[in-house]
Formats: sequence, structure tokens, C-alpha cells
Amino acid sequence: MTNRLEYSDLLRLIDERSAAFRNAVAAAPGLDAPVPSCPGWTLFDLVRHLGAGQRWWAAIVAAGRAEAPPAKDPVHAPGEPNALLAWYAESNELLLSALREAGPERACWTWWRAGVSPANAWGVARRRVHEVLVHTYDAQLAAGAVQPMPADLAVDGVAEFLDTCNSTPAPWPHEPATIHYHATEGRSWLLTLDGTGAWPAPLADDAAPASASATGTAEQLLLFVWGRLTLSDLKTEGDLRVFEHLIAWEPEE
Repeated sequence: MTNRLEYSDLLRLIDERSAAFRNAVAAAPGLDAPVPSCPGWTLFDLVRHLGAGQRWWAAIVAAGRAEAPPAKDPVHAPGEPNALLAWYAESNELLLSALREAGPERACWTWWRAGVSPANAWGVARRRVHEVLVHTYDAQLAAGAVQPMPADLAVDGVAEFLDTCNSTPAPWPHEPATIHYHATEGRSWLLTLDGTGAWPAPLADDAAPASASATGTAEQLLLFVWGRLTLSDLKTEGDLRVFEHLIAWEPEE
């Protein structure tokens, strides 16, 4: 992990990004507006998804250490715009209340238990910051008014994705490889893929050449790893099949 954010900052960012998300939804032409970055979804589907996620993770954090997550409750999201936004705001507050009550070190179930990110409330808070950040982009895209992401938050978003989604002890099923990610803001990361799994780390200045590399702004890299942009949107070098293998990989742990 890189430059661990304070827990209080994560809670503040969840609140701030959720406000930006609600603003984007309110500015859209309607809840039936399509979300181009989430094919087949309308804006209503997006709000329902994110609100349900906030509620589920609130229950997970409140449950504490567990071998399995609590069952998901049925989602009853209202269809009227103002009521839906109020429902989402309530969903977000349920998550924040659970996180405040828990404190950063409370262990809980997470699907990334075998990776770099910790299976605790801090890890959940960081994951939810970036879930809301990217879905705010989705909502802004649907509304036709995309706003730049805060650069420092996008930088942490790239690191968080590697720590959470691209770290695993499951053996890499292809030839060993390395990927370098370079953000034009001055941060870079290394992802090693081999028989021990997939492991991210900050990229040292004297690192050996990578099997493949991608360069762009932190926002572009974040949107790429989240599947919103493609390799053609970045500057790339090396064997691009490594990226294709990584995107298609579904490790069993």
C-alpha cells in the first residue's frame, strides 16, 4: 500500500464524493438516462446499485469479524427522483455511521481477505471511497457533464485498485510478467505476476524494464483499471497481451 490515508479522511471523502454523486444525478435529464460506461444500465440502476452497496457494507462492518457476509436485504429504492436521492443519502449515512462506530481496525468479512488491502473497516472505507468516485464519473457521464477527479484521490484510486483487485496469492497462469503503471502526476506502480500470485508495489527508479507498461494521468489509469477506458486511451509499451490476460483472469483462492 502507498501513503495510507487517515480514517477520518476516508470518511470525509465518502461524504464528499457522495454529495458529488447526488449532484450529478440531480443534473441528469432523468432517471431513465442511459449510463454509457455501464452498458444496459439507466441512472436509476446506478443509484440503486450504489445505495444498495452502501447498505450492505454497513451491515458487514457492523457484523465485525465473520467467515461470510450477512445476507443482502431486498432493495426497495423509490422511483421518484427526490425520494431516490433521499434514499441514497440515507444509505450513505448508514455506511458512515457503521464506519464511525467500528473504528479503523475492526476486522470484518471482505472479498479481498487474501490480498494486500486489510480486511477491516479501514479497507472497506478506502474501497467505498473509490466505488463512489468512479460511479460519480458514471453519473456525470450520463448527465453529460463530466468533472475532473481530484488528482490526489485518483492517484490513491490506482493504488487501491492494485492493492484490492490485483493482489492475490493465486498463481498467475501465464508466463511470469511485470506491468508498470506511470501517472503523469509523478507516481508509478509495479505489478508482479508469477507463481506466487499478483503483488503490487511502488515502482523503484532502478526497476527493470516491464513486460508491459501504461502511461496516462492518474484519472485515466483509474478509469482504465475500472474498465471505463481502454488501452487505446493510454500510452502503452511492451507486450499488451499481458493486460489482456490480466483483465480476463479470474483467480481462485
